[in-house]
Amino acid sequence: MSLITPDFGLLFWMTLIFAIVFFVLAKFGFPIITGMVDERNVRISESLRKAREAEAALNELSVRQKEMIEQARQEQAAILKDAAQVRDAMIAQAKTQASDEAAKIVAQARTQIAAEKESAMAEVRSQLAELSVAVAEKVMRTQLESDKAQVELVNRMVEELSRNQKMN
Repeated sequence: MSLITPDFGLLFWMTLIFAIVFFVLAKFGFPIITGMVDERNVRISESLRKAREAEAALNELSVRQKEMIEQARQEQAAILKDAAQVRDAMIAQAKTQASDEAAKIVAQARTQIAAEKESAMAEVRSQLAELSVAVAEKVMRTQLESDKAQVELVNRMVEELSRNQKMN
C-alpha cells in the first residue's frame, strides 16, 4: 500500500519542488507566456482593425467604382448624344447642299431652256419673216405686173408715210 498512500516526506518534497517550479515559472515563464499571449492578442486586434479598415476601403472602392461606372455611362450617353447631333447636322447640311445644288442645276436648266427657246423663237421668226417676204413678193409680182398698178402702189405708200409723219 505504500504505492497508493504517499509518505509525509514524499508529500513535503513534492510540495517543495512544486512551489520552486511554480515560483520559477511565475518569475520567468508566466511573464513570457503572458507577454506572448498579449502580443498575440495585440496582433489579432491589429489584424482585426486592419481587416475592418480593408473592408471599409473595399466598400469605399466599391462605391467609387459604382460612381465611376455611372459617370462613364453618363459620358457615354453624352458622347452618343453629341454624335447623334453631329450626324443630324451633317445630314441636314448634306440635304441643304443637295437642295442648293439641285436649285442651281434647275436654274441653269431653266436658263438654258429659256435661251434655247429664245433661239428657236428667233429662228422661227426669221423663217416666218422670210416666208412672209417670199409670199408677199409673189403676191406683189402678180398684182404689180402692170405699170399702172405699180404707180398706184407707190402713191399709196407715199401718202401713208406722209400721214404717219404728220401724226408724229
